[in-house]
Amino acid sequence: MRRVIVLIASVVTLIGLWIIPGPAAATPSYCGLVWGSFDKTSKPMTAGPITGIRSGEHECFDRLVFDVAGSAAGYRVWYVDSVAMDGSGAPVPLRGGAFLNVVVYAPAYNDAGQATYQPGNRGELVDVGGYQTFRQVAWAGSFEGQTTVGLGVRGRLPMRVFTLDGPGTGSRVVVDVAHYW
Repeated sequence: MRRVIVLIASVVTLIGLWIIPGPAAATPSYCGLVWGSFDKTSKPMTAGPITGIRSGEHECFDRLVFDVAGSAAGYRVWYVDSVAMDGSGAPVPLRGGAFLNVVVYAPAYNDAGQATYQPGNRGELVDVGGYQTFRQVAWAGSFEGQTTVGLGVRGRLPMRVFTLDGPGTGSRVVVDVAHYW
């Protein structure tokens, strides 16, 4: 009789351990990224103009880089319903499920008013065909010392923005947008 009671108690204990869940494991974020989708801002302006815009694909995110001749420029990057042209306010057509308004506090012209960055195609500043997150990069203007670009992305995904020194005496403003949440 004692063996039967021990056997029943063992079976009940095993069933209880199987039914009662243990502590939930924390779900790690995609690639360990801890970015959000809220506005990113840095205030300093620079007299150094933008000299180039380029992009790149990485394992966990797509990257947009603004090359600046001089010290690192400030920026404001945020999700919007639509991107508007500097000065006129006309809408900038963009592909994608979400749109980033990217403002770099640096002109695309020098002190003499000559262009330091002149896009060949204002609707396609860089070729992002085949990128996982980016859909289109379009010119929105350079007005009163700041340059605006529209960035069409797949959806409202986490992003980060920062500046880097170099190469040489130049600097860069970098916009990364994650592939997933």
